[in-house]
Amino acid sequence: MFAWSSVCGDRPAVMGIVNVTPDSFSDGGRFLAPDAAVAHGLALVAAGADVLDIGGESTRPGAQPVAEADELARVVPVVARLAAGAGVPVSIDTRKAAVASAALEVGAAIVNDVTAGADPAMLPVVADAGAGIVLMHMQGDPQSMQNAPAYGDVVVEVGDFLAERVMRACDAGLDQSALCVDPGFGFGKTATHNLSLLTRLAELVTRVDVPVLVGTSRKSFIGSLLGGAPHARDDGTLATVVWAVDRGARIVRVHDAGAATDALRLLDVMASLDAKAVA
Repeated sequence: MFAWSSVCGDRPAVMGIVNVTPDSFSDGGRFLAPDAAVAHGLALVAAGADVLDIGGESTRPGAQPVAEADELARVVPVVARLAAGAGVPVSIDTRKAAVASAALEVGAAIVNDVTAGADPAMLPVVADAGAGIVLMHMQGDPQSMQNAPAYGDVVVEVGDFLAERVMRACDAGLDQSALCVDPGFGFGKTATHNLSLLTRLAELVTRVDVPVLVGTSRKSFIGSLLGGAPHARDDGTLATVVWAVDRGARIVRVHDAGAATDALRLLDVMASLDAKAVA
């Protein structure tokens, strides 16, 4: 039975991204071949990743859906090899219950679902496998989510949605210890919405009684503030990672696991020294 405390109990966890896709916004096509994806996953673990998140369908703004058979062909061989040899839990990034089921059968321990269980079979599949799940907020779908996202109060609305999905998952038979939520930075949100979620993240953390995952890595709102292509946004990403963890995030999902790991280690040292000074 998977529990998030196994990876983010004593300290925040780093989730490394393995995109087995031709069209992801940051590294599409680089790791489409299974050997390349496996090598990348192992390199992320060597750099400090505590979890590997493997996806075979891009959910960038405007991305088109991928056929189930194609997604399965991309991810199952990679999940199987990394689950057997990486030495860390493997997550399958999918919104399809059939893909989640196949990945769990070959060793995945977590399902990262950007639709928070919209597929009616998803929650039962995860519950039956004793796996963990990430429930993410998204307004709309990848094809249309950035057309005109609108909220009254983005933090309140995202928090309400995630709290409802946690209750729904528990009703479906999942233990609360297996649940994690993600505010969905960049998924149906403007730059202002994303910044509001970051600045008021502590409010969101207290709204849901499960670990919060933050996935800001190389997102366009960072580029809108600092400029640069996705690969030039790692410094900005680190600022959001440290900010988020300092306000209660327990998992950070990143492309550059080494930099995030080093930043969080230093943050931990500084927090320990600060605690001793206060004592």
